Amino acid sequence: MPNLKRSFFLFFVLLFTAFQSAVAQPTPSSTAKPYVIPSPPSIAAKSYLLIDFNSGHVLAEKNADKRVEPASLTKIMTGYVVINELKNDNISMDDMVTISHKAWKMPGSKMFIEVGKQVSVRDLIKGMVIQSGNDASVALAEMVAGSEEVFAQLMNKYAQSIGMTNTHYVNATGLPHKDHYTSAHDLALLTKALITEFPEEYKWYSEKKFTFNGITQYNRNKLLWQDPTVDGLKTGHTESAGYCLVASALRDETRLISVILGASGAEKRIQETQKLLNYGFRFFETHKLYSAEQRLNDAVVWEGTRDLIGVGTAQDLYVTIPRGQYKNLIIESTIQPELTAPIQKGQPLGTIQVSLSDKVIAERPLVALSEIEEGSFFKKLMDQIKLFFKGLFSFLD
Repeated sequence: MPNLKRSFFLFFVLLFTAFQSAVAQPTPSSTAKPYVIPSPPSIAAKSYLLIDFNSGHVLAEKNADKRVEPASLTKIMTGYVVINELKNDNISMDDMVTISHKAWKMPGSKMFIEVGKQVSVRDLIKGMVIQSGNDASVALAEMVAGSEEVFAQLMNKYAQSIGMTNTHYVNATGLPHKDHYTSAHDLALLTKALITEFPEEYKWYSEKKFTFNGITQYNRNKLLWQDPTVDGLKTGHTESAGYCLVASALRDETRLISVILGASGAEKRIQETQKLLNYGFRFFETHKLYSAEQRLNDAVVWEGTRDLIGVGTAQDLYVTIPRGQYKNLIIESTIQPELTAPIQKGQPLGTIQVSLSDKVIAERPLVALSEIEEGSFFKKLMDQIKLFFKGLFSFLD
């Protein structure tokens, strides 16, 4: 009798799973109105990109994968490498660095360190991040890797790990070189990695001024004064690269990343960045639909020690949509038929799709949230019999 009850239970679970598709809260409105989003503003730059930090959704772009000179935006990667070295306990903030002749004589922006003197890693980081010091960047590179050339190899290794396919570094400063390049898309990937992995260290990029050796210099990112929602990140300029700016802003739990490359002036890069950010925040909104490993559904598993397994997404699922359209989202899931044990945790078992106005805007695998081992010989035999009759009934239908 218990086995008979269990068989009926599994039968109804199968029926429920076969007809179940929606797994999300939003319910499409029967009177949904078409939404209108204006085109992005005209941006005076060689290339640019605006993305949502959480969803990765591109809101505006031009030549985002084109290889360009990064100028001092290079120092975002220099900082990323240095922070990794700090986290790995290879260096500490209080370590003292003896300033080499090469670091001291670097052209361009400086924090005005002196050859032969010792400066803390903490001060050198501030000199690089806030004052954009080329001298500080080289000093840190030599501290970490022994030479700037070897440090550039580390930069390229990290770039590969992040997925920066259109980037190659030959120095830690961004001084022009034919083999030193990046793209707007790659800079956005790097910025997202920096903020995600090192949220506390990211706060360095919001500091407005730093005084060293009696000289006070101000952060060149003037958006820090102009827009209180902007909390980073970095400016860059050379004659060949033009005026560049990577910025990030947080408004109402939505974070955007903006990249402007090759603007015509220092004020112009500020104006164009502000236009991009205002456009993104005005016309779009981002929602977290599900948390990583949140149980969204149950799938039937045959020949295992258990009959049901929870499924969800491996990472948080965010979507960026036009403002006011959340209620019109349609979320559907599909589960692979006739799953059999063993099932490993993290194994893809299906798919979840998010659609708006008949367009798929996000798609993720549904993965097993636990594992199920193979059942006993008797359990496997019983399930094989049930599957036989299930297939037979399907054939008769």
